[in-house]
Amino acid sequence: MGEVVGAGLLAHVPTIMLPADERLALNDGKEITLVPGLRQLRSDFFETADYDTVVVLDSHWFTTVETVVTAQDRRAGLFTAEELPRSMCRIPYDWPGDPELARAMEASGQSHDTWVTAIDDPYLPMYYATLNLWHFLGRGLPDKRWVSVSVAQTGDTEDYLRAGRALGDAIAATDRKVVLIASGALSHTFWPLRELRDHEASDPKHIKTPQAYAADLERISWLKSGEHGRVLDTMADFMPFRPEAKFAHYLMMIAALGEGAVTAPGRQYGEYENSIGTGQVHLWFDRPDRGWTAARST
Repeated sequence: MGEVVGAGLLAHVPTIMLPADERLALNDGKEITLVPGLRQLRSDFFETADYDTVVVLDSHWFTTVETVVTAQDRRAGLFTAEELPRSMCRIPYDWPGDPELARAMEASGQSHDTWVTAIDDPYLPMYYATLNLWHFLGRGLPDKRWVSVSVAQTGDTEDYLRAGRALGDAIAATDRKVVLIASGALSHTFWPLRELRDHEASDPKHIKTPQAYAADLERISWLKSGEHGRVLDTMADFMPFRPEAKFAHYLMMIAALGEGAVTAPGRQYGEYENSIGTGQVHLWFDRPDRGWTAARST
């Protein structure tokens, strides 16, 4: 029986991919803490933990009539971001996939009254919400499988929870030791183009509104305390601050683990930071002693 051995809500902002001198130039001469945060997380977990597959809930990959999960045996090539080709250009990637887990998620979708399709097309586009985190956490670890799951843009909170439940059942049905990454931001409203270059520094004083700043800090506090049920119960209150992808990345992750029954506290790597108006943070949830599967059954 498979299990989840670790999970995280992680930021993938393009700034982390810039050369160090450019990062410092944008940030008043200081390093953005998201970068050393990822490096520390790699050292603490990704280089030492016992796991087979990383599943990225990708907040940049929007599908329309279903949730899609990658099912290729291997994904390799060069990536240039359509959004920011100047800073993310011809980045090499190469990792094995996990077709068995992908197809298990597809099969379990029906039992949760949702639509999941496993796609093994070698020309399926890549998105940097997956690639940037692999670059920091998976590059140089060639035996670890990586899989991406899309966000159905027509979905709502319940749809994302259903997709996450399907993923949780798929993991339980396999012998995989899985890591879940909810790749995306908290509040997610950009400054307008003519203003945003005045707000590129990481200081959270540049978050788009004080209200969004406060809403983010509230949820970070709850997540660090393991109050996942409280985050779920207040999703309607969070939506006016436009969490990235309707917070689908987090919702799928937590549903795979057990939803409101999960009480795993989050460890923060780096600071809560701004990215041209949006709220970014790395929070890591270790596997509880009683296990995620126990949480799912309560």
